[in-house]
Amino acid sequence: MRPLEDVRILAIEQFAAGPFGSLQLAELGAEVIKVEDPAAGGDVGRTVPPYRAGDDNLFFETFNRNKRSLSLDLAHPGGRAVFEDLVRVSDAVYSNLRGDVPERLGIRYADLAPLNPRIVCCSLSGFGMTGPRRAEPGYDYILQGLAGWMDMTGEPAGPPAKSGLSLVDFSGGLVAALALVVGVHAARRDGRGMDCDLSLFDVAMSMLSYPATWHLTAGWLPERVSRSAHPSLVPFQNFPTADAWIVIGCAKEKFWRSLCEVLDRPDLAADPRFATFATRREHKEALIAELDRTLVGDTAARWLTRLRGAAVPCGPVNGLAAAFADGQTAARELVVETEHPTFGRVRSVRSPVRVGAARVDPRRAPRRHEDAADVLGAVLGYDCDRIAELESVGAFG
Repeated sequence: MRPLEDVRILAIEQFAAGPFGSLQLAELGAEVIKVEDPAAGGDVGRTVPPYRAGDDNLFFETFNRNKRSLSLDLAHPGGRAVFEDLVRVSDAVYSNLRGDVPERLGIRYADLAPLNPRIVCCSLSGFGMTGPRRAEPGYDYILQGLAGWMDMTGEPAGPPAKSGLSLVDFSGGLVAALALVVGVHAARRDGRGMDCDLSLFDVAMSMLSYPATWHLTAGWLPERVSRSAHPSLVPFQNFPTADAWIVIGCAKEKFWRSLCEVLDRPDLAADPRFATFATRREHKEALIAELDRTLVGDTAARWLTRLRGAAVPCGPVNGLAAAFADGQTAARELVVETEHPTFGRVRSVRSPVRVGAARVDPRRAPRRHEDAADVLGAVLGYDCDRIAELESVGAFG
């Protein structure tokens, strides 16, 4: 069996953060049923341009492989009844809504425990279910600014900058997925479920990690450094060569000595200004100027070959095409393919989570309400008359 094949999750999720987390669980075998609001047209991620065709797009395909979809109006008595029947036979209710919405929708543990004492109610919101910001919407861009990430990112003379990827969203999804799995484990052990209250704000703040410790303990304040340099280790940054940028990182003294050999610069190794991490940091500008002068004398490919041969940590600054052309990408089978009726062959990135040998065969993201017959019939045992009755009263929108 695949690791999570015996876990059923009701996902009231939208956009990126929540769906990214449940994607990891689905690819580990969990049955993820997307409960989509018909009044809103389902997951808002279905509307994201530019690669859009009707009720679907490549953004939505990215985050919703291997899931099933049920359109359900939770504000309608019939829709709520179906949802509660699903709660009775599920392990978790997973959501990424505003922090005050789980209480309003009645999807906290206190609301659902009478139906299923073992249910785990996992909420990932912008700011959590407590605190003065609980009712505020929270998005990756907002959180990267609020938590200090943008102030630390970019060139010293430039404006604050966000990461090129939605790292708060994606990290939040991973944290929520971890919390859900831990919650299900504890519920099966103890016979009692719980709330898991996660927030993108908490995730963004926790990922400040050692800079936070430096600040909170020693009063350190970050200053932006040019060319994506490490805040304390030198050299560890981008360098120009004759034709492209590369990254060199000397995280140990032995790497520094090896770098000097590769560059044929014994004078740098012998210079007392560059003898240790501390002195190299003190004389950083002089050192980087010397390294630049040498590295621009040859191509990126030649330097990388020599550096790898000497076991100096290094790599190219790739574009997307080059990243996917790297042999390691193919060796790790990171690209998966699904067939879509509109987009044809959709190629996307596999989950990085590897547990055991069994892998889920990739299945395209569902169309809204596509899996209603299977979920209502096979999972809940509803007959055709019951389904038709619910449809007629508007339980599914």
